[in-house]
Amino acid sequence: MKFIEVDLQNKAHSNAVIKLINDYMLDEMGIGEMMPETLGPKIIEGLKKHVAYVGFLVEIDGEYAALANCNLNFSTWKAEPLINIHDFIVSPDFRKRGVGLFLLKAIENYALENGYCRINLEVRHDNLKAQNLYKKAGFKECDPPNYFWERKV
Repeated sequence: MKFIEVDLQNKAHSNAVIKLINDYMLDEMGIGEMMPETLGPKIIEGLKKHVAYVGFLVEIDGEYAALANCNLNFSTWKAEPLINIHDFIVSPDFRKRGVGLFLLKAIENYALENGYCRINLEVRHDNLKAQNLYKKAGFKECDPPNYFWERKV
């Protein structure tokens, strides 16, 4: 398994990002539908413009097996940057092979090497498989627990 930082100027990386997000959309924890054809290019162009984006891929035997789309943020309480994992996807073809744990541990090493104070992520309350993976990687619910709220505009 090879850990790779996403380079959105690299067409293979951009294609992998779109393919893996589509895998996520098709999943039961996604929306259960294929990505609209026009959305992929919009995602890549939007990520290229988003200065706080960093992404990571796992490559196995020339195929991209997993993706973590992340946003960089800053903890005022620690006065240090942090990484928020926004999308975390393991292709169905590569599940149950340790790929997700490998990717989470590689992101942790990246964070340690680059001065980040923590890694945040959100997970659906009914996604027990993902929760078990995150626990195995050392993640735990915030103390005190936090809610993830939104206001659509």
